[in-house]
Amino acid sequence: MVMNTLKKMFGSSSSGDEYVEIDVNAQQEKDVKVIVKPFILRQYDDINDILNSIREGYTIAVIDMKPLKTKDIIELKRAIAKIKKTVDAIEGQIAAFGDSTIIVTPKFAEIQRTPQSAVVKKPDYINE
Repeated sequence: MVMNTLKKMFGSSSSGDEYVEIDVNAQQEKDVKVIVKPFILRQYDDINDILNSIREGYTIAVIDMKPLKTKDIIELKRAIAKIKKTVDAIEGQIAAFGDSTIIVTPKFAEIQRTPQSAVVKKPDYINE
């Protein structure tokens, strides 16, 4: 069937009005997956890879900023400001976890900022 379509598309036709539309975006949308990608921020220039991944829209970035934090706090603040600006532009979210980790998500994902405590529910057969 594909070969017939290609033959019609590239072969000569008597009417000249025959054509085939190929929806490239439909196939790309099916193949898209969300990627959780770890990054290590050793220097300010490391944000380029992070920003490119964030801009693609399907990456959840887990950024370890400890190496840059111990090396140069001013560069760290500058890097975080640049990342935050990009996250705001794509309507994503950014949150710090602990002293040295940042999570960045695209628009469709949400960061739960407060840890949920486990709710222990007693089974119905326990009468206390």
